Amino acid sequence: MERKAEAKMRTQVGIIGAGPAGLMLARLLHLAGISSIIIENRSEDYIYGRIRAGLLEHWATDLLTDAGVGARMAQEGVVHWGNYLGINGELHRLDFKKLVDKRMTIYGQQEVVKDLVAQRRADGGPLLFEVDNVSVHEVTSERPQIRFTHDGKQQVIDCDFIAGCDGFHGICRPTFPADVLKVFEREYPFGWVGVLTESPPPDHELIYCYTDSGFALYTMRSLTVSRLYLQCDHDDDIANWSDDRIWQELHARLGSARKLQEGKILQKSITPMRSFVAEPMRYGRLLLAGDSAHIVPPTGAKGMNLAFSDVLYMSRALEAFYKQKNTERLEGYSATCLKRVWKAQRFSWWMTQILHRFPDETAFDRRRQLAELDYLTSSEAASTSLVEQYVGLPLE
Repeated sequence: MERKAEAKMRTQVGIIGAGPAGLMLARLLHLAGISSIIIENRSEDYIYGRIRAGLLEHWATDLLTDAGVGARMAQEGVVHWGNYLGINGELHRLDFKKLVDKRMTIYGQQEVVKDLVAQRRADGGPLLFEVDNVSVHEVTSERPQIRFTHDGKQQVIDCDFIAGCDGFHGICRPTFPADVLKVFEREYPFGWVGVLTESPPPDHELIYCYTDSGFALYTMRSLTVSRLYLQCDHDDDIANWSDDRIWQELHARLGSARKLQEGKILQKSITPMRSFVAEPMRYGRLLLAGDSAHIVPPTGAKGMNLAFSDVLYMSRALEAFYKQKNTERLEGYSATCLKRVWKAQRFSWWMTQILHRFPDETAFDRRRQLAELDYLTSSEAASTSLVEQYVGLPLE
């Protein structure tokens, strides 16, 4: 059977995935004078409508600003110099300014994506949505290829490197040989009911609550739109959570320390909780970044921040390769990323286990958990350790 003619493109770095990782990588490479092409299997409308967490670490907000894509974040982002730990209705504030002199910023992931797409278009770099049949080839050679279909036409990107920024369900990680790839994962015995509401948050800072009924988190997308979460059973169905039940549980788990104003629930869903790491993050000239290589439970607010640190390390490695003919950073890419990834995994696991009720916990477990929360909120040293990790550890 005759093979259809393929349209060929050439670039230095082929990027699969137009999420925060792929788009930020393209921007950093552009600033370094390195060419790239981004392809994405979803539509542009889909990536704008995909609601994800938007809690940016101190260094990540600086990265967006330094990359020239932080102007709207500076106007619309909600800056936090602290947050609260609630223990059965009693709130304890963690003062970021006093403890580590760093901040967090609330700015939705979809808004970050919009800003990065706009900048990509201003930079004039190729960005193709709704591609199909994506595959990668010759990744251990000096000329790997990306093959795909776009607008019904078969296309090929010849490149020097491939960045797999295509998420947990993407095609890049499965390309690694089975005898090379190691996977580490943990499933948690609960999930989160997440709701987006047309109502102000109960406080201008986040509130993380441990209660006898389970965990709750009170956060926001803005000062008029709240993002609220409740611990639920692992196999729960969102159909079991009526609006009335959601508001009843949110009120009960917050307690009387803050007033919770009700509003229209715009979205609701259940998020499973899991930890996942794939090692290594590089095979030949295929490098993974973001969710394609690791997933963290959302308790620690590390997902998008880890994606940004991955591509920052990747861009530095590629810049050293092209400008200094130095391969040391490329060879160390996986180890550098994974050192930070595992620290984030440890912190996210730790935050998850101290704030949630576990179905198999004993009376001893519960007393120990309450003692740890008391220690965290009464010891400046313990609070500093938590906050130091929460706002973002220093980069390598």
